[in-house]
Parts: sequence; structure tokens; C-alpha cells
Amino acid sequence: MKQIVLKKGKEESLLRFHPWVFSGAIQHADKDIAEGDIVRVVTNNGDFIAIGHYQQGSIAVRVLTFSDVEIDAEFWASRLASALQMRQAIGIADNPDNNTYRLVHGEGDNLPGLIIDVYGKTAVMQAHSIGMHLCRKEIAEQLVKVMDSRLEHVYYKSETTLPFMEEMQNGFLYGGSTDNVALENGLKFYVDWLRGQKTGFFVDQRENRALLERFAKGKSVLNMFCYTGGFSFYAMRGGAKLVHSVDSSAKAIELTNRNVELNFPGDARHQAFCEDAFKYLEQAGDQYDLIILDPPAFAKHRGALHNALKGYTRLNNKAFQKIQKGGILFTFSCSQVVTKDHFRNAVFTAAAQAGRKVRILHQLHQPADHPINIYHPEGEYLKGLVLYVE
Repeated sequence: MKQIVLKKGKEESLLRFHPWVFSGAIQHADKDIAEGDIVRVVTNNGDFIAIGHYQQGSIAVRVLTFSDVEIDAEFWASRLASALQMRQAIGIADNPDNNTYRLVHGEGDNLPGLIIDVYGKTAVMQAHSIGMHLCRKEIAEQLVKVMDSRLEHVYYKSETTLPFMEEMQNGFLYGGSTDNVALENGLKFYVDWLRGQKTGFFVDQRENRALLERFAKGKSVLNMFCYTGGFSFYAMRGGAKLVHSVDSSAKAIELTNRNVELNFPGDARHQAFCEDAFKYLEQAGDQYDLIILDPPAFAKHRGALHNALKGYTRLNNKAFQKIQKGGILFTFSCSQVVTKDHFRNAVFTAAAQAGRKVRILHQLHQPADHPINIYHPEGEYLKGLVLYVE
């Protein structure tokens, strides 16, 4: 196994079990280390400290283990089994009303660079590092063994996360299902793991959608950036008076309509609009008393933070201007570089600009199947607020 030597004192974060080695911390690396190689990381004195995947860029090594062990089939099986056991312990796996959950959440499950979402009998695997891409077949093999009868298909979907890999191709590593209907809290939905965003569905909003259902009775609901319509059909089950779903993607609107029809066939309460969010809000009247703002990440790196916060302020300002008195606003940010304080300040600025009195009802975050490694606070990416607007 090839070796990377750290500069003196640069092992401190690793001694606190932070799972990244930054390129600036490296004193010396063995020759001919290729991207995706499994490497040993040692201190300036030669003491072992970690093993991980090497990759060019700011984050040079994503740590797989702080123990000096082989990264083999047994290693992958152990990590996957640990991930499953945690989901069983919190009642998410093996739930008859919910066969949709995240099984592996990168650093949160001590498998940095790997995402696995489960939709019924199909697991969708996504690599965010070259190392995980190179290990995909071995991981899939162990995944099928660990999941046993729970799993019949493994689909690999990394064309968008590793687009620069010439040999990258999405496809089934195991099985080959055409059944793409999954179940979340008793509601059905189609999963577009072939062409959809992420792994095909935003699993991380499951608990927040369930919360919205409790507020929806008798409400006129606007679901902005609806994607597959998750919040929309929860609102309908909660007894909403009307539900309007908006997204700039025609494919998203088509999928939203299919999902609503799957759960509420022929229900006239729902309409979907293919429209830019800001333009729709600008033209909207004051008919809505429950609005959901769940936009895509406005900032994917720190350099975009300032403009992202301006975007969140502008978007929420529009919603505050349009929502009825006594209305409820669910508003989110999934930008990792936007902290909870950043986001709250942006929303508060928007409320002040709109001249509305606002109270916080709930502070929202990612669910338990998207765990945050306590040594890796960067894993906390989803934040949201439920607001009462006077």
C-alpha cells in the first residue's frame, strides 16, 4: 500500500478523527499514486494514523479507517452491516409502511464518498469519490449479502457526481428491476433513478414532509421547487383545500403529476405549473396560507456563499409578501456551506424587508438516516424553519 507523509503537526485533526486530509497538510507522497488508490497516512515521524482513498484536489485523502487493517470484502461488509443495524435500531429499515431510506450517508456512516439509498427492493448507489467508484463492484457484492432478502437490485448512478470519468456509465450492478414505485410513510411515489436528480428522490425530507401533513388541513398550499411532488401529496393526505406545485423542470412537473395521480387519482385539488420560482411568486396573488420553499443548493462552495444568502433573502422576501396573514412557511436550505445562523439571518432579513411579524414554530434538519459524524460537522447540510407569519 502506498504511503502519504504529513507535515509536522498536521496530524492534529486526524487525531480528533476528522475524516479528511487536505492537500496542504501533505509533506511527501510515494511516486505513482493514482487517483482512487487506497493509501496509508503517516505522521512526519512515520507513525501510522489512517487509511483512505487518495484524490487530487483540496481534499486529498478521505479516511476509511483509523485502524491499520486491510480494505477488503470483510471491511466493506462490516461497514455496511453497521449502517443497516443503525437504521434498524431507529425503526427506519424493515418498516412495513416505509421502504425508502438512506442506508449509507458518506462520512456519517464512516464511508466517505459513498451514498446508498434504498427504494423497496432496489438500492441506488452513488460515488462521490474516484476511490468509491473503483470499489463499486466489491461494495455492491457485499451490499447484496448484508441486505439479504431485503434487496434484489443494485443500480449505480454516478454520471453526474463523477462526470469527468471517461468510463463512467450508470447501470445495474446487480439485478435489473423495472419496478420503480416505492413507499414512504404509506404514500407511493415513482423513483426516477435513471434520469432524476440525486438518486431519484429526496429521501432527506421524509420527516419534514410528515410534519407538513399535520399543518395542511383546510390550507391552500404552494409547493415551490416541487421536483417529484413529495410535499404536495403529503399536503393532500393532510386535507389541504388546494395544492399548487411549481418547478422550472418539465420532467419534474410530469413526475409530480404522476405521483399525485398514483396516490390521489382524479383529485381536482392539485395543479402543477412549469415556471421559474421567482417569476411565479412575483405574479402570484395572496391565495396561499401554506408555502414550501425547498430550492436546490444556492451555494456549492464557499465562494458562492454571499450570492447564495442574497438569493435566500430574495426568495423568502417574496414568500413573506405573498403569504396570507396567519400563514405558515416551510423554508429550507440544503447548501452545506450555509450554516444554520447564515440561513436564519437571511430569512430574518427577508421578514424585516417584507414588514411581517414572524414566529419560529420548528427548526428542521436532516433525518436520522442521514447521520452526522460527530467528528465531521461539515456533514450537517440540511436546515429549515417552520414559521408562523402574522
